[in-house]
Amino acid sequence: MTPEPRSTHPHPRSAAVVGAGMAGLSTAWFLQERGVRVSVFDQAWPGAGASWGNAGWITPTLTTPLPEPGLVPRAVRGMLRPGSPLFIPPTVDPALAAFLARFARNTTAARWSAGVRAFARINRLALGAYDVLTAGGVDCPLREAEPFVLAFADTGGLRDEIAAADRLAALGQPVDIEPVPADRARALAPMLTGRVHAAALLHGQRFLDPPAYVAALARAVRDRGGTIHDDVHVASVRELGGRVELTGTDGAIGSADAAVIATGAALPALARHHGVRLRMRAGRGYSFAVAPDDPPVGPVYFPGAAVVCTPLGQRMRIAGMMEFRRHGAPLDPRRIDAIAAAVRPLLRGVDLDDRADEWVGSRPCTVDGLPLIGRTRTPQVYVAGGHAMEGMTLGPATGRLLAESIVTGTVPAAIAPFDPLR
Repeated sequence: MTPEPRSTHPHPRSAAVVGAGMAGLSTAWFLQERGVRVSVFDQAWPGAGASWGNAGWITPTLTTPLPEPGLVPRAVRGMLRPGSPLFIPPTVDPALAAFLARFARNTTAARWSAGVRAFARINRLALGAYDVLTAGGVDCPLREAEPFVLAFADTGGLRDEIAAADRLAALGQPVDIEPVPADRARALAPMLTGRVHAAALLHGQRFLDPPAYVAALARAVRDRGGTIHDDVHVASVRELGGRVELTGTDGAIGSADAAVIATGAALPALARHHGVRLRMRAGRGYSFAVAPDDPPVGPVYFPGAAVVCTPLGQRMRIAGMMEFRRHGAPLDPRRIDAIAAAVRPLLRGVDLDDRADEWVGSRPCTVDGLPLIGRTRTPQVYVAGGHAMEGMTLGPATGRLLAESIVTGTVPAAIAPFDPLR
């Protein structure tokens, strides 16, 4: 038997990961699995960005490209209604206008279908990547989302959801959805009012407490010999003599054989110098916590309002909104009020005015709705980002596949569609 040729790809002994969110920390952990020494740098602390206020859903069957058919008319209406789940401020912003024009071109049925097929491969690996982290010592509960209630104010909404599930199944991404009477949904989630007239259960998904899980993942990286540097601003990542050097405002802050840029919505600032030109903008999401009299056992989703609820201990996190506004802009309390107003008729035993942990975070959204995962024009520099609202779902699978690519020099089929140089 003729032996297979040995790869000439150099196995990196060290790697610097810029960004300590779910994608960055997962990549660091899986690089450690392959014997790579890792250092992680974050401008704040692990999970301080979009990971912190995430709804905590691990829902690969719902992971699809953000630019979907019909989104443009909804966006136009959203510009005129501050309470819309999709809000675009009516301001003069040429860069945002250029992004939205390209984004709109990707809302055709053909491009969305192609995107669903691209996601289907990595979606099938999402839960397994979490299982590997758990088996490897990441000590934080990952709960089965049984029940996972979808609640609708009318039967038309339920019909639309079932039709959407059928479309996904036809594209290779089956969704296990079970219509149930509204009374059964109220038995599982007593906080639902009589305004909920239709419901369904979504099976096979999971959920977690985002800040707690990211903190546990960071501890695991440290326990395995990795270093995590908090409050460090990385101003540039550049190749120097076959290695990668990271610089801050006062000069060099670290070097390694390879580097991964995983800085969420801020990714373009470092990645554009390595040939990553695909447009990305912050799609800001909002959340807050309340203390319901009778918390649900599992997640509750209101598709009509685009609002999600997740039980986290004695509190429930309520999240929603897609706001295209500048990354780093202050929280707009009107967006919080809009989320509360949208679900007020549907919830009881919940004081929506007694809120804690009001938060806004920037989800990194690309013009084609697909993430950026892989090697850049600089061979030693990689990126992991652009997951929009699915960073928590796909972060571990992204890290596992990217670590394989960094170490072996091959591109796993599941991330081939997400080439950052496309």
